[in-house]
Amino acid sequence: MKATRTRLSLLAAGVFLASGHLHAADGDTSATIERLVDEVFQNSTLSREEQIAELEWFAKAAEPFRGMEINTVAEGLTTHTYERDVLAKAFRELTGIELTHNIIGEGDVVQNMQTQMQSGRNIYDGYVNDSDAIGTHIRYGTTVNLTEAMANEWKDYTLPTLDLDDFLGIQYTTGPDGNLYQLPDQQFANLYWFRYDWFQREDLQKQFRDIYGYDLGVPVNWTAYEDIAEFFSEHVGELDGEKVYGHMDYGRRDPSLGWRFHDSWLSMAGMGSPGVPFGNPVDDWGIRVDEQSRPVGASVSRGGATNSPASVFAVTKMVDWLRDYAPPEAQGMTFGEAGPVPAQGNIAQQIFWYTAFTADMTDPDVAVTDDEGNPKWRMAPSPTGPYWEEGMKVGYQDVGAWTFFDSTPEDRRTAAWLFAQFTVSKTVSLEKLMAGLTPIRESDIFSDQMTEMAPKLGGLVEFYRSPNESMWTPSSTNVPDYPRMAPLWWQNLSPAVSGDISPQEALDNLAGDLDNIMLRLARAKVFSTFEPKLNDERDPEYWLSQPGAPKPKLDDEMPQGKTVPYDEMMEEWVAAGTR
Repeated sequence: MKATRTRLSLLAAGVFLASGHLHAADGDTSATIERLVDEVFQNSTLSREEQIAELEWFAKAAEPFRGMEINTVAEGLTTHTYERDVLAKAFRELTGIELTHNIIGEGDVVQNMQTQMQSGRNIYDGYVNDSDAIGTHIRYGTTVNLTEAMANEWKDYTLPTLDLDDFLGIQYTTGPDGNLYQLPDQQFANLYWFRYDWFQREDLQKQFRDIYGYDLGVPVNWTAYEDIAEFFSEHVGELDGEKVYGHMDYGRRDPSLGWRFHDSWLSMAGMGSPGVPFGNPVDDWGIRVDEQSRPVGASVSRGGATNSPASVFAVTKMVDWLRDYAPPEAQGMTFGEAGPVPAQGNIAQQIFWYTAFTADMTDPDVAVTDDEGNPKWRMAPSPTGPYWEEGMKVGYQDVGAWTFFDSTPEDRRTAAWLFAQFTVSKTVSLEKLMAGLTPIRESDIFSDQMTEMAPKLGGLVEFYRSPNESMWTPSSTNVPDYPRMAPLWWQNLSPAVSGDISPQEALDNLAGDLDNIMLRLARAKVFSTFEPKLNDERDPEYWLSQPGAPKPKLDDEMPQGKTVPYDEMMEEWVAAGTR
């Protein structure tokens, strides 16, 4: 258990639930509850009696809203499909609230959210919105402050066993003011993926050692990753009669190309500042903030690092590896098209791989599982670039989180708040984890059920049980307007990926555009707090000569490659994650 976590005991919660605060459920409701516990939510870290008590609380709390029609929304992940098909149905049966959980594209979720924030017109009663927008939510003054709401208007509608300390990602949805603005609903990390069976082959190990002078294993730095990519693409070339590649990525001019970069790629190279979860004062977008958490610039000339030497190195490597070591068709692929490719069996490794694809990789019919359904692959920590230093975040973690706006009528958002809590309650969260493999609760990830599933999941369980998990974090509170600023990444960097302009030129354009948006936001005075206050421009050498980010160009950006044996690393993870 993490030493900082102190959780509400289930015993105390059970006393509350049984204390007469709730009336006994009527016969129909009791039958529904028992059926849900016995047939739908059989896997839970709660006892059967505790599950029944929790569901009785939902049934009672929902009484004022019976018959209401409520609409919530999320993007198309397996987890959210489970919420739509299983949890929304169960919630309707339990509460009498006619709730529809809509599944739409991620871009459409952001667009609808932005429209509701700006127009004040209610579109959805609750959103599962990435915590990358936390910097937006803390500034505009239209997002419901959950900490305040739970102490006031939602005091009687907040689940006594919600247990916020049990959430893995609660720190990512908390503002600099210490208040909670979003409730985590699912999360998945961006890790290193590789063919464990190939890496274990003695003939390939010998061949790699003969060429590069060190062992084939999990790469610790980007030099080793590049060596392994070259090895499989150029020296191995073919295995079992099939062409193999040492790298996989995607490069099509598309909004998903933005995710490829702003999901901490620059930070993985070491562009930002130490400090988790986001880097302080320079975050993983390269945006610097002052001591009052006000953004002061993205460009090096303003003290930011978006177009710094570390960032140029990061983008250059992405472009080079995509061109030299990935399948030729990858350059024309989007995120969704590229995601299933490693499961086809001809990719040796992928440095930027989302664990949301884990479920697809465990299908017994895919080429990367054996005859018994065991994975031939493993996931491991992402290698870090030459500018990275101890104490920095290592990679990205997506945290989809329930978000509510003051433009939603209070009764509607309260009913939606009940559903949000239902989707993350301990009665249902373990079943949801087993369906979608996007953990949100520490108690679930340490459950017996996940221990049993672990051998089939290629390191997912061990990763989330390791203290290292906290080094993978979402976009930061430094980003003042995520919906406006996120598109700038793919629009500015896609010309570099296609080779039309240099990485330096692309990043200069990006940093300038980020600064211009922040300047306009400051002039418009649209924020209620933490508004941008940009530094005056000065010679970039001034900032590059200061300690920390932005960092000057290194003389050697490709030091000696370094790897570690996977099994040795996993032993350390398991030992560190034992509680």
